[in-house]
Amino acid sequence: MGLGGNSKALVDVYEHTREGRVKTMKYSSLIAAATRMTRSVTESLRGYSWQPSGVRRRAVLVILGLAALAVACTGQRTTDEPVVPTRTSIAEAAETTVALTVYNEGTALVRDRRAFDFSRGFNEIAFTDVAASIDPTSVLFKSLTDPTGTSILEQNYQYDLVDSNALFKKYLDQIIRVVTEDGTLYEGRLLSSQGGIILQDEGGQVSVISGSVQEVSFPELPEGLITRPTLVWQLMADQAGSQDVEITYLTGGISWQADYVVLLGSDEQSIDLDGWVTLRNTSGTTYQDARLKLIAGDLQRQPQPGFAGQDLRFAAEAELAAAPVEQREFFEYKLYEVPRPVTVKNNENKQIEFVSVNEVPAEKFFVYDALQCRNNYWYCNFYGYPQTDPSYGIASNPKVMVLLEFDTEQAKADLPKGRVRVYQEDIDGAALLIGEDTIDHTPEGETVRLYVGDAFDIVGERIQTDFRRPSDKTLEESFEITLRNHKDEAVEVRVVEHLFRWSEWRVLRSSYDFEKLDSSTIEFRVRIPADGEITLDYDVRYNWP
Repeated sequence: MGLGGNSKALVDVYEHTREGRVKTMKYSSLIAAATRMTRSVTESLRGYSWQPSGVRRRAVLVILGLAALAVACTGQRTTDEPVVPTRTSIAEAAETTVALTVYNEGTALVRDRRAFDFSRGFNEIAFTDVAASIDPTSVLFKSLTDPTGTSILEQNYQYDLVDSNALFKKYLDQIIRVVTEDGTLYEGRLLSSQGGIILQDEGGQVSVISGSVQEVSFPELPEGLITRPTLVWQLMADQAGSQDVEITYLTGGISWQADYVVLLGSDEQSIDLDGWVTLRNTSGTTYQDARLKLIAGDLQRQPQPGFAGQDLRFAAEAELAAAPVEQREFFEYKLYEVPRPVTVKNNENKQIEFVSVNEVPAEKFFVYDALQCRNNYWYCNFYGYPQTDPSYGIASNPKVMVLLEFDTEQAKADLPKGRVRVYQEDIDGAALLIGEDTIDHTPEGETVRLYVGDAFDIVGERIQTDFRRPSDKTLEESFEITLRNHKDEAVEVRVVEHLFRWSEWRVLRSSYDFEKLDSSTIEFRVRIPADGEITLDYDVRYNWP
């Protein structure tokens, strides 16, 4: 029996030691290597005659030299090179504290503080119950107790979770047991689990088991499979004892939006406004007694890869705040903090009230926009060249929109973007839904305009009555707009017209006064008598160079 590879490896280490290279090695790595090599070569040398010559002599010298070096390194007690224990175990957290900051773009920042008992030297610690939708590249680890004496060697995110498919993959070419519903027992080597379980017994016979499987038994949980997503760190600690550590990371699967309930008064001149935070958690973990903050604003982030979370169903929960949600400025955003611990369960919708105001002055009004720029926006844009097609933009829409407007200064609140549902009480006091719209982030002091639906009793019609080209650089056209009111009361309608053909235009004649809203929009305000109609017409000229 010869020394083979062990001899060569030991000779290489011995030569490196002579050259002084070993001085650059960490004591921990050198001790471990020396120990392993010593044991290996000791086994190899058993049965040898001990002639003091050749390779055998060199091997013996290397063993003795490495043993002495290991002893010397073990005795080294400096702050820079702590002792490395020969065996380590994964440290588990003793207690946890969680802070959760959720952005309304579908991202959350998790700050998790836990206490661990460290050994002096090498340690391996595990954070379980982290979000399955975590962005591993965003993880930041920090020791709060001894930041200068704790250094990270390696960081890993383990997410190979246990399920039936993972078990079958791990046990390919290994022995498993299968019991069918009729009680038949199969035992053999797993060849495949695609389209049915295929086993081969000791005699070489192959069995295909499809459907009606009652139980599959595996000898043990394979190495590498875990039950929960886990962050694992390997690190060095200068001192033993309990340490508080903090990790922060970004995760997907958590988002929030504002949902508003507006109750329009019976006189249609005021509203009651209630705002709710709707928090959705499908990140794959529960945040127990978390300190919850919500950021409202348009945060700039780079496109993110898909998260690991699967499609999950929601469970709904509504929760009233024990104390008002606190609002304050943060950078260029608005921050809302819940002043009490909040448990956010996985697969849960949670609602928390953050604003409630009564008797806010409001106005309901009607708008007739024949082109319906909300839906046909291409008619309302300027493209940089004259639109000379006679049939372009002559669409007519009969619907008259109903809008509701109020000022956030009167509401004394900043309103994050979200969905607004508008209700009004019937004569029996029951609140009925009359419309729904969305709003963007709106600071205090701005106007909120809600499109709640279309009027039933007011109808509009718009036709092009003339189209002329007096010259190659000039275009003229005329429109007639008719509005009919079938209500038993007079109403005012705001008629919006978009002068879209070219940027330079002039209204030559109009039957009603108008106001210029912007460079390509004018508005007429007309009053229609009860059960009556009016006709509005105007001529416009476009000139271009």
